[in-house]
Amino acid sequence: MNAPFLSTDVYPAQWLRPTVEFLLASQRSDGEIPWFDGGHTDPWDHTEAAMGLSIAGELGAAERAYGWLAEQQLDDGSWWACYRGGHPDPAIDRRETNYIAYVATGVWHHFLVTGDQGFLARFFPVVTRAIDFVLRYQGPDGEIDWAVDQNDRALGDALVTGCSSIYKSLECAILIAEQLDYPTAMWRAARTRLGEALRYRPERFDRTWESKSRYAMDWFYPILAGWVVGVEASKRLAQRWEEFIEPGIGCRCENHQPWVTVAESCELTLALLAAGDRDRAIELFGWLTQWRDIDGGWWTGYQFAERVLWPLEKPTWTAGAVLLAADALTAHSGASQLFLKTALSE
Repeated sequence: MNAPFLSTDVYPAQWLRPTVEFLLASQRSDGEIPWFDGGHTDPWDHTEAAMGLSIAGELGAAERAYGWLAEQQLDDGSWWACYRGGHPDPAIDRRETNYIAYVATGVWHHFLVTGDQGFLARFFPVVTRAIDFVLRYQGPDGEIDWAVDQNDRALGDALVTGCSSIYKSLECAILIAEQLDYPTAMWRAARTRLGEALRYRPERFDRTWESKSRYAMDWFYPILAGWVVGVEASKRLAQRWEEFIEPGIGCRCENHQPWVTVAESCELTLALLAAGDRDRAIELFGWLTQWRDIDGGWWTGYQFAERVLWPLEKPTWTAGAVLLAADALTAHSGASQLFLKTALSE
C-alpha cells in the first residue's frame, strides 16, 4: 500500500475512508466505541476515536460518542477506567485522572471542527464535573495523582505522560469556559501549578515505581501537551531519537523492546509538527501505511525482531490517532492545529 502525498490542503479523504468506515462499524448503537469487537472501552481511547469521527465529518457519530460519555459519567464527575458490555468492569475498580480530563480535549476538538456553540454549551457541564473531579487530586507541589480507587482514595503517585495529557485537557477546558463566558481563574491556577511541577519538580513523578522514561510517550508527550515548546522541543526530540525510532517501521513503545506501535508513531508525528519538523513528520507517517489492514483498521504494532504483528488487534483508538495525524499534516479541519500549539500562556 502506497502512502498518499500529504501536503497542506490535500487531505486524502478517499484513502482514509476505509478507516472511517472501520470506526463507524465498531461504534455501538448507544455511541460507545470499544477498543475492538468484544473488547473493553475506556474514556480516553473512546474520546480519541470520537475525535477521528469528527475529523472525518461523521458529526452525528461523534456526538453520540460524547453522549455515551455523558450518560456514563458518575455523579462526582468521573468515569471508571474500564467498561465491558456497556457496564463498568468490577475487576478494574479505579478511575484514572487523565482518562477523565480528556473529555475536555474531545469536546473542544469537536467544537473547533464544527463551530457548534450549542454542542459546547450542552457538554460544558460534563467537562466541568470531570475537571473539578480531577483537580481534587492535585498535590501541593502541583502534580495530579494518576488514579483514584473505589473509595475515592488517591493511589499515591503521578505520571509524566498522564499529567501532560491533563495539562492539555486543562487548556481545552479553559478555552471552552472562555468561549461560553465562564470564569477560568481556578483552572488557570491549577494548570500553572501542574506546568511548574512537570518542568521543575521531576521528583514528584514515578515516586513508587520504576521510572516510566523508558516509554516513548514520556519523551514526546511534553511537546504534544504544550509544556515543552520551540527550541527546547526540538532538542528533546533529538536527544532520544535513535533510542526510539526504527527507520522504515515506526516509533518503539519502549526503548528496550523491539516493538513499534502505530498510535505512538502518530502521536510522535504530531509532536514533530509541533516542533516544526514537518519533513520527518511526513516521513514517519509514511512508514505507517504498511500497518493498515484491508478493512481500514490499523494493527496495534509490529514486533520487528520476530517479524510479527503483535498483538493481533486493530484498536479503534489507533484509527483515531491516524486520523488526527493526517488532519494535522494536511491542515484539513478547524482542529488540525490543536496539538501543534498551545493557545494559552502560563
